[in-house]
Amino acid sequence: MGYRNLQSCVVDLERHGSLRRIDVAVDPRLEAGIIQRRVYQAGGPALLFTNVVGSGFPLLGNLFGTLERTRFLFRDTLRTIETLVKLKVNPFAALADPLGTLGAGMAARHLLPKQVSASRAPALTCRCTLSQLPQVVSWPMDGGPFITLPQVYSELPSKPGFGTSNLGMYRVQLAGNSYQADRQAGLHYQIHRGIGVHHAEAKARGERLKVNIFVGGAPAMTVAAVMPLPDGMPELSFAGLLAGHRIPMVAVPGQLPVPAEADFCITGSIDPTATLPEGPFGDHLGYYSLAHPFPFVEVEAVYHRPDAIWPFTTVGRPPQEDTSFGAFIHELTGDLIPTVLPGVKAVHAVDAAGVHPLLLAIGSERYTPYDGVTQPMELLTQANAILGQGQLSLAKYLLIVAQEDNPALDIHHVDDLLRHLLQRVDWRRDLHFQTATTIDTLDYSGHGLNAGSKLVIAAAGPVRRVLATELPADLPLPDGYSEPCLALPGVLVLQGPQARQQRGMQDAELSRACGFWEQQLLPEGLPLVVVVDDSQFTARTLNNLLWVTFTRSNPGVDVYGVGAVVYGRHWGCSGPLVIDARQKPFHAPPLEDDPVLARRMDDLAAAGGPLAGLW
Repeated sequence: MGYRNLQSCVVDLERHGSLRRIDVAVDPRLEAGIIQRRVYQAGGPALLFTNVVGSGFPLLGNLFGTLERTRFLFRDTLRTIETLVKLKVNPFAALADPLGTLGAGMAARHLLPKQVSASRAPALTCRCTLSQLPQVVSWPMDGGPFITLPQVYSELPSKPGFGTSNLGMYRVQLAGNSYQADRQAGLHYQIHRGIGVHHAEAKARGERLKVNIFVGGAPAMTVAAVMPLPDGMPELSFAGLLAGHRIPMVAVPGQLPVPAEADFCITGSIDPTATLPEGPFGDHLGYYSLAHPFPFVEVEAVYHRPDAIWPFTTVGRPPQEDTSFGAFIHELTGDLIPTVLPGVKAVHAVDAAGVHPLLLAIGSERYTPYDGVTQPMELLTQANAILGQGQLSLAKYLLIVAQEDNPALDIHHVDDLLRHLLQRVDWRRDLHFQTATTIDTLDYSGHGLNAGSKLVIAAAGPVRRVLATELPADLPLPDGYSEPCLALPGVLVLQGPQARQQRGMQDAELSRACGFWEQQLLPEGLPLVVVVDDSQFTARTLNNLLWVTFTRSNPGVDVYGVGAVVYGRHWGCSGPLVIDARQKPFHAPPLEDDPVLARRMDDLAAAGGPLAGLW
């Protein structure tokens, strides 16, 4: 069956040649992160750093670095979980009626955690302080060391217990800023997270919220902490299903329970009315999330097992190790989409665009089959349903098309879907904005923290235009615009003047460009223009185009149009759509490695060096 702790996982991976020990001294500040990211990009093994500067604990990196290795970790239980999903079996119902659910009850018996005594809990054997933990700093401008694979556990204050528990991966800052050394740790959770319900109730009751932060343990615990589970299913239950055994938990007097096999556990509580500055932190959109006030944990104790291993990852511009999480989760849950969202055939949060900035969907268009006219109707209903569903609600751009127009369309072939949409879209009709709403906490393109806009583009019906596959020599360009590139059929990328507008403001320069094209028309086959700082970089790869376009634009402000018209309160344009994807003065800075350290790590990986062959 599945691994019961991280130690057995490490032994098994090493036995199968999927883990490499690194015995040379490595600093957890920047060096470990550079190595992990390079090995991930090379599709390399898991990494066990045994000689960690400033810490007596080994580091484990790149554990989930490939989808194949992630599948391997859960090979004993994967088929059972896939069967439950395909049968649409409620695991708790399977527990009550195992014969009636085709044997699913055999797996469902692992749903309930198992209470064990402290004598059978390695996690509580030893104690240390926050400063004795590995101080992993991923990027040069990070505000301090962070736990990057935390499992943050809380329970509903009014009804404590496993049944109301939440286990989420919310980043934890161990030191820096104004935190009191060894006594306080920052707790950053974004909107639409389960812990927020617990926090709000604790605040209403005027009491502190107990919090435990687990690190390590069975790999199933880490995956469970990032799973988008239905209401009523605790993450500990899913961890048991994925691990293939009941998760052993031990009671701690005056605190929340602790997984007996965890490597580390930080126990404490938060004052629900108090905050401290947290960050900056190099995040998965490829930029720094800046310092903002967030809750913090008043630490009561730090426990660890005698043979504790500190798992870590680093995030940054996708793809990174967390990409494997997303791919694995989609494999487990993708078939459930039509049962949760009627009429929706598939959705894809595009990792290359930072996940939440761009969501693709394939839906159905069946409202009026009798009149022979196909235009977005049912798609708009489905788009509203998507934006009302869990973390899908954080999507900034939602592009949705009708399956009937091309049944063979694959949601994961992003370039094909974009081509399909651009061939059919009518910019006068098919743009649907929410101009003042919530967006991802980590997205700095909007009006403010958690605030911005959304755009649904829904396209259905016959092909309206043939997309250009090359640029004409006499392409009309306004003054100040240069380096035209065709990034995809129909997608013109231009280098524009440096952006100077303030947050929430449009740029008169872009309006001037649209006015120019009203007089000197662009070819019909170029329905989309993206204005950027570096057109050669943006057009070089599809991933570059997606990252620049959708992380650096706020739809309600940065979308312009040639021949723009307002019909009632509906905005559209008769000519090309223009997206301003330049870096704005208020945007967060992009992530860059320390060049000196990066060269040093590359030297260690050269032939004959201690890291040779890793990348």
